[in-house]
Amino acid sequence: MKRFKTISEFLQFRQLPKPEHPLLSVLELESVDSLSLSEPATWVCDFYCIALKRVANAGEVKLKYGQQTYDYDDGIMAFISPNQVLSLSVDKRAVQLKQSGWMLLIHPDFLWNTPLATTIRQYDFWDYSVNEALFLSEKEEALLVNIMRNIRQEYHSTIDKFSKSIIISHLETLLNYADRFYHRQFITREKSSHQILERLDSLLNNYFGNRDLISTGLPKVGYIAESLNLSPKYLSSLLKVLTGQNTQQHIHEKLIEKAKEKLSTSELTVSEIAYELGFEHLQSFSKLFKTKTNQSPLAFRASFQ
Repeated sequence: MKRFKTISEFLQFRQLPKPEHPLLSVLELESVDSLSLSEPATWVCDFYCIALKRVANAGEVKLKYGQQTYDYDDGIMAFISPNQVLSLSVDKRAVQLKQSGWMLLIHPDFLWNTPLATTIRQYDFWDYSVNEALFLSEKEEALLVNIMRNIRQEYHSTIDKFSKSIIISHLETLLNYADRFYHRQFITREKSSHQILERLDSLLNNYFGNRDLISTGLPKVGYIAESLNLSPKYLSSLLKVLTGQNTQQHIHEKLIEKAKEKLSTSELTVSEIAYELGFEHLQSFSKLFKTKTNQSPLAFRASFQ
């Protein structure tokens, strides 16, 4: 499994120039060389990917999101959230994956200190339960392509204090249109068997949002598994297959999300934040934060000042 922590790493893998913005990139796929696959590949990205593309030989390439086959036969638009497993397998040796369209890559750090940071995951189309690409009419496709072009034009322009808010506004518009179109397409669809992921996310949100972590400490794997009526071993094995991460790693991801929120929106010291999140020692918190983000807590906070 290959993991891309940054957009730059992904673009380098695809032999593309470095992004003009480290946390945001818009690619026109017609100018990108076709992807050559000689064997199955499994990727995990630490950023959001919104793809609006046509795959010329989709029948020869099998795409899986989590454990489910992703159907690209009729639709052209797909959404992949951070830390999700994307697998590609080929029916023939050395298949050239020919594609055209657009791709928007957004690192979660670009969204911090904006309302979208907390609302983006509320859209249904990030879920593993969505296993069909979104079908668009020509008019709808042109509308969404125009929004992507506006985003690219904005970050290609001179960056000023309005740039980020304008890009966020375009992104929210794009997501809201996509939400409308998906609900039209899947109005009768049911949730798949991956509701454990949704229950886990809800459980962790409630734990970190409602508990006094100073007295209760960080959630244990055993507690999480028991709350989901699963054995710890089974839960971690299931999550590893579905997302590439075990239960402890999911707990850490949610912890870092809460830490980033406090660092970017409060005036608490790093020590106070570590204590509120259930850490007895500041060093343990700082080490985990740097391992997960490649930044110290102070460096992350400084990026918003």
